[in-house]
Order: sequence, then structure tokens, then C-alpha cells
Amino acid sequence: MADKKANILMILIDDMGWKDLGACGSSFYESPNIDRLMHSGMMFDNAYASCPVCSPSRASLLTGKYPATVGVTDWIDTSGECHPVKGYLVDAPYIKHLPLEEYNLARCLKDNGYRTYHVGKWHLGTAEYYPDKQGFDVNIGGCHLGHPHQGYFSPYAIETLPDGPEGEYLTDRLTDEAIKLIKANGDAPFFMDLWHYTVHTPCQAKEEDIAYFRAKAAAMGLDRIDPLVECEHFPTEHKKHLRVTRRIVQSDVVYAAMIKNLDDNIGRLLSTLEEEGRLDDTIIVFTSDNGGLSTAEGSPTCNHPAREGKGWSYEGGIRVPLAIIYPPVVQAGVHSQVPTSSPDIYPTVLDLAGLDLQPQQHVDGISLRPALEGRAMEDRPLFWHYPHYGNQGGRPASSVRLGRWKLIEFFEDMHLELYDLETDPSEMTNLAASHKAKAGELRELLHQWRDGINARIPERNPGWEGLN
Repeated sequence: MADKKANILMILIDDMGWKDLGACGSSFYESPNIDRLMHSGMMFDNAYASCPVCSPSRASLLTGKYPATVGVTDWIDTSGECHPVKGYLVDAPYIKHLPLEEYNLARCLKDNGYRTYHVGKWHLGTAEYYPDKQGFDVNIGGCHLGHPHQGYFSPYAIETLPDGPEGEYLTDRLTDEAIKLIKANGDAPFFMDLWHYTVHTPCQAKEEDIAYFRAKAAAMGLDRIDPLVECEHFPTEHKKHLRVTRRIVQSDVVYAAMIKNLDDNIGRLLSTLEEEGRLDDTIIVFTSDNGGLSTAEGSPTCNHPAREGKGWSYEGGIRVPLAIIYPPVVQAGVHSQVPTSSPDIYPTVLDLAGLDLQPQQHVDGISLRPALEGRAMEDRPLFWHYPHYGNQGGRPASSVRLGRWKLIEFFEDMHLELYDLETDPSEMTNLAASHKAKAGELRELLHQWRDGINARIPERNPGWEGLN
């Protein structure tokens, strides 16, 4: 039928870095199925998560808003044990759930005739804010957990996912659940969030996959390279006795094995869509919630040439893989250089599905349909506001990108860093002093945006001096 609605599948990987796929330049990790998926649509080479940590980006994807607009600006710690984090400053307060009053993407699509499914990680609040309270008909695996605390092998101890047979692997299980839902869906259009817990720590994988990459690392000589460099102390009270440890090469065999397993499962999912005759009428979004973990907690990946990783305001913390696939509109095998961020997904998905933006939900993002159709898009600013200390060593900051230029303002001393990403993608040369006019222009743009949304600013920690 000509008026049949497109299905929508949002595949979100946890902590997957910008260079963690073969299609994105990795020579060690292997991802043939995901590579094929990404090449079947448009890859965005300047795609960003709206925050360098997970919960804010997840809220952003579902609402079409920047995290600071929603009020969720840091990962949601429901225990309260780790917040507020204190260093020279005290982390700004933030909301620890996805507000129920948001007319999020699931609510909108459900109201427009879609069956709505959430499978996998949620991390957007406690039980009263779980997916089934947020417009999803089905919730499998979504709860307050930010990672599988008991590990990737059953028993998982995830309250919304019954344990499988002992030793069952979580990524396999979640894919099985997604496949069952697709097969049982019938002819109604569906919206599915498949938000895998992988590749978040703890790094655990199947032994046969680990053995494969152990042999590959040896063949490439990676096992003869010391991949970790111990650097400066962490800037926070609770971790100041520890040092930031940077990974300089992709060589972690367990992390590589996790990506391989993920790729195998994406292959199974795509085969199911094809067998069910749904592949060509499904809008697929594939992306990550923040940059790869490269400076702490085992530092399992490297984001080079992007600087730093998860928890930092530099490119490694926010640059992510993004592909949008929809054969009726999007030409296969095309790369876009248009800068884009998490809030753009909401309006883009609605636009591709033939639905108008709803008046009850203001969005900060814009539809990427012009780019997907090969048309030009005007430069516009992208904003980040992370008034927190990252668990991985990053410091509180706000930033803006406009065209080739990116400005970061750090809250501890309000100093500016300006980078020309076209000539300096690794953010090695701070041009704030030599390009004062450009730095001032972007600083004013950033401040206007922050003031306009009443962004929370971290305050001075009066007890810090006594610790040094």
C-alpha cells in the first residue's frame, strides 16, 4: 500500500567510539555487518552525541532537545553515592529521570498508530520513569542500571529481563528478544529502541571471540606495544589519588570480541528484517550515546585522531558513528559532512515517517532530510553543556561548534580553547589567543544560548584548597 507507514528502528550502542568500526576506520576491530548496514544508507562523518556521557544523550534522542534543555546533564546515579562530584568546583545539580511531561518520540509515534518497543539499556530514572511509563508498549531490559552490574553472562540480575540459561550472553539475548518482537509484530508499523548495553564495561566476551582477537593482535604486532600511558591525577576529591590512563592504540582483545559479537547480532537482526520483508520499509538509525572509553576504567579503546574520550568535552568524548538508512529516500554509500547532534534524530525520524512535529513538543534539533536527499544545509551552531566532572578525567565545560570552528569554555577558570577542526581534528593547537575575534564571537553565541535556557553552572568548592 502506498500509504503504509515506515517502521522505525533506533539502534543505540553504549560507549561506542567514533573509530570503533571498520566502516569508520578501525583496522583491528571487525564489523562487516554493521559496515554493510552503514554503507546501505548515509554516514554522517561529523556526527555528535549531545553529551560526553550516556543518560543525557539518551534523553536528548527521545525528546529532540539538548540535555541542558531537558535538565538531564549527567549520567543518572540513582544511588546518590557519586553525586555531587567535587573538585575545584562542585557539580551542578540536574534532573535524574526523563520527565514524564516530555512528549517523547515513543509517545508521539504511539499516538500515530505505531507499536512501540524498548529493548535493552534505559538508564533514565527509577521504576516510575521506566519505558512502559514513557509511551512504550513493551519494555525488555530497560531499567535504572547504567551497565550490567552482574556481567554480560546470565544470571544478569536485570529486573526487567528474566535470567536466561546460565552462561547466556546478554547481547545475544537482547537481539533474540528484538527478533521475536519483529516476527510477532504483524502488519502494524513499529518503533523499536534497540539500545544494547554493550560495549560498556565490564568488558566481557565469549572465549572463542577473545582467542580470535588475541591471535590477530599477535599477527599485527599489537601485543608488543604498551597501549596505556599513565598521566595526570584526576581532578576530583574521590579519585585524586588515581591517574588518568590513556590508551594510544586499539588492541584490547576483549573489547574487540564484544564488537564482533555485537556485529554478529546486528547481522541476525538485519536478516530477520529481510526475511520478514521489512528491510526496505524500515527507517534505521545506528549511533552511539557518547565517545569511546579511552582514559579510565580500563581504557578499552582509542579514539585517535580524536582527542580524549568518554567524559571529556574534546572530540573523542562526543564524536560518534551515525548512519541513517531508508532506501525510499536515502541513497546508499553516501557520506555527509553536515555537523549533526542527538536532538536532530527526533525531527528527522518524524520527517522521514511523514509525520509533522507536534506542537506539544518543542525540539532543539532539525530534520536532516535535506542532507539525506543530497541537498545543502546551512551552517548552524551545535551546543554542549556539561557542568560536571567526568568519571574519566574531563572537567566541567560548555562548548559550541559552528562550521569548522569549535570553542570550549572551562568553568574552573573560564579559560577558552578554540580549534579549527578542518585543519586540526585532534584539537592540538589552541587558537583562542591568536584568533580573539572568532573566540569572542563564539563565546557570545555560547553565552546567549546558555542564558536563554537557564543552564545550571557549577559553583566553587570551598573545601578544595585544603585537599592540596
